[in-house]
Amino acid sequence: MTKQYNAKECTFTVDDVIITGFGESMVSGSKDEDDFEAVVGAQGDVIINERNNDLGTVTATVQATCPQYNFLLELARNRRVVPVWATNKSLGERFGGTKARILKVPDVKNGAKAEDRELQFKVFDYVVEPA
Repeated sequence: MTKQYNAKECTFTVDDVIITGFGESMVSGSKDEDDFEAVVGAQGDVIINERNNDLGTVTATVQATCPQYNFLLELARNRRVVPVWATNKSLGERFGGTKARILKVPDVKNGAKAEDRELQFKVFDYVVEPA
């Protein structure tokens, strides 16, 4: 079976607002901690310690001219908890969660060219699931 990936089939929503104007990296997600830790005793017995940490980080890279940039800055300033979802229709996958908050306003560089802005969302119920 062959699947095709197309970046245009990726959507990123924050509080049900579709974000556009991405930089080269677009959006990525990662769970903050492994789901379990295996510990081996002196005689080789293994204990699997389950971790119940559902924290994850979603990073969105937008261009300085992103039409929703001011909206994202206001979310950061107001410290709002909102849903964030990155969905790729061609891969049939989405990641994010129903409760997320922007960690900090993005670093800003202005120079000979307008540089991308990176926003990190801490997701409190992070999942990767079929779309």
